[in-house]
Amino acid sequence: MKLLASLLITAALAAPAFSTFAADAKAVAAKAEPVKVVKPDLVKGEASYTAVCASCHGADANSAIAANPKLAQQHPEYLVKQLQEFKSGKRANAIMSGFAGTLSDDDMKNIAYWAASKTAKPGFAKDKELVALGERIYRGGIADRQVPACAGCHSPNGAGIPAQYPRLGGQHADYGVAQLTAFRDGVRKNSLQMTQVAAKMNDREIRAVADYIAGLR
Repeated sequence: MKLLASLLITAALAAPAFSTFAADAKAVAAKAEPVKVVKPDLVKGEASYTAVCASCHGADANSAIAANPKLAQQHPEYLVKQLQEFKSGKRANAIMSGFAGTLSDDDMKNIAYWAASKTAKPGFAKDKELVALGERIYRGGIADRQVPACAGCHSPNGAGIPAQYPRLGGQHADYGVAQLTAFRDGVRKNSLQMTQVAAKMNDREIRAVADYIAGLR
């Protein structure tokens, strides 16, 4: 009986303290400002894109210049990352660094989401002799040099994996060759994974993969 009474008294004394703690917690929670998620403004994105990007990447984000990438339907998170890295210098390109340097984080986000909302136009493989080799590498890698299949990260149809790996399907072969070569030669340094992959590929294999990717859809 004495033990029971002691427990009841302890519980009674603890109750006010617990209530006070709970009330304080509720008060703090009530005062805390909710995290604001700023949605991309596609109208501003289009305006910024038209002013800064369209001359090189096409009015509808489908570049007609083989040296410049198509941006349409690209994952917006990837585009934002690239713009940030052009601006910081992590990805070296004098022209793009200059343009990206004029953009705020909001500008980058708006442009990226606007470009992602446009439909990518299909491309075409041009070199029949190389396309078969490109397909083998893209789908199966190069086993004896431990080059992984491109499809593992960029998906069988080149759609990529949002926020992780970029869309490649339909991209200009010239641009693909330039980027794989830049990774291999250490000129482009903003993806260790791609540097390690491209380092094991020769010029012919790079051209083959890039040409095959151009026809993916």
